[in-house]
Amino acid sequence: MRIYLIYLIEDEFADFFYGRESKFIELFIAERRLRGNRKEIVQKQIKYITKPLPYLDLHKHLAHSVENKEFYIKGKVYCANNTGLHEGAELVIGERCLQLKAWGSYASESIFFEVLRKFNGRFLAMDIENDQYGWVKPIKERKFV
Repeated sequence: MRIYLIYLIEDEFADFFYGRESKFIELFIAERRLRGNRKEIVQKQIKYITKPLPYLDLHKHLAHSVENKEFYIKGKVYCANNTGLHEGAELVIGERCLQLKAWGSYASESIFFEVLRKFNGRFLAMDIENDQYGWVKPIKERKFV
């Protein structure tokens, strides 16, 4: 099973750290590992670089995809099952973080990533256990002539 934590990153930090996403990962790993005062400091840093999730707007956007039968709602969880129990994904919306649990092939989680990509490109998805991370929608670099 893959578990992704998906944060909406402030624009200025997303622009500055594009290509250096590993620095974000180090911060989130430190938050899990540290205790006491250091953990509180790291949590404040995470709160500073992330935006609160616009729950209502995000729910409306996801509800549109439910109408298109891409996935369905089970309680407060958005679910996508492609071939029964062997493949699927579940998305839970928190205050500052989305949690996406996926199993089987990558097709089930890509449905959610595509919907989030259309909503806002500043989402950073991290699967810390499997050392996978990246922007839901890669930010294009500006080229100066």
